[in-house]
Amino acid sequence: MLLSLEDATVRFGGRAALDAVGLEVDEHEIVCVLGPSGSGKSTLLRAVAGLQPLDAGRVRLDGRDQSGVPAHRREVGLMFQDHQLFPQRDVAGNIAFGPRMRGASRTEQRERVEELLELVGLPGAGRRSVAALSGGEQQRVALARALAPRPRLLMLDEPLGQLDRSLRERLVVELRELFGRLGTTVLAVTHDQGEAFALADRVVVMRDGRIAQSGTPLEVWQRPADAFVARFLGFDNVAEATVAGQVADSPWGKVPVPEDALQGVRTVLVRPAGVRIVAADAGLRCTVAARTFRGTHVAVRLHPQDAPPLEAACALRAAPEAGETVGVEFDAAEVVVLG
Repeated sequence: MLLSLEDATVRFGGRAALDAVGLEVDEHEIVCVLGPSGSGKSTLLRAVAGLQPLDAGRVRLDGRDQSGVPAHRREVGLMFQDHQLFPQRDVAGNIAFGPRMRGASRTEQRERVEELLELVGLPGAGRRSVAALSGGEQQRVALARALAPRPRLLMLDEPLGQLDRSLRERLVVELRELFGRLGTTVLAVTHDQGEAFALADRVVVMRDGRIAQSGTPLEVWQRPADAFVARFLGFDNVAEATVAGQVADSPWGKVPVPEDALQGVRTVLVRPAGVRIVAADAGLRCTVAARTFRGTHVAVRLHPQDAPPLEAACALRAAPEAGETVGVEFDAAEVVVLG
């Protein structure tokens, strides 16, 4: 294991921004930390980098306690959302900064710059001014600069946050491929779940300075740990229900659940794909409040009488119009009984 946090705690004015956090990152693993603003994800990154002292606990890199080790000696690379490139230096000067600070010769610096510009898709751009670069190009230069000193651990703080969506979606795929080729160990923080799920081997969801859930993207998506994680991931069909056998007695009536579902009073998540729209005289009677085109499907907002709203995912050709009255049935395969 390359990185280990043991009961890492940071307090600001009596409030715990990190509350006894334990986290391990294996060599060559890509871990993305997700969470809303104020959940502690950026504080975690700064604590690992040595930019934020711990009030309790410890950070270990390669088994070595980092207490008292300054940021510039921790062998970590850090890339911020705003890139923080040196405006007075050209592209090559920015990338060569780290190797130069570590005593690399001019020849070694030049070779490293050329190698990294090739890797990030900007061959021959060394003499360009950073002010003349597009947002995507600046992001690539910032990444090359962070990689230049060959850090044991690369940390990314909202690395694609300032880019438009189409560019983010393209670059996150490129980053995943690049880190795989280089065998880079990555700890990234983001509030964008799509970005995290596309990039990570493992996703860590934080809430109020603690880890709410950790697992592969598929594990977290398929089985959120609780209502907070489910809602943070964008699922709105969450309610308390009493589970008995393969049926949950919920505010929406009887909802079928999988065979292995936990029993008793539980929180139930019904994925939008599991809300099936049927004829108005069948199932739970609902009024269509709104419909939103999402590219691959239409999100339909449904208002049952005397029950919380529901969201259904429908094919475009099958989506009802706003104002229509429809019936709703539920698919047990898309229902999750949360722990």
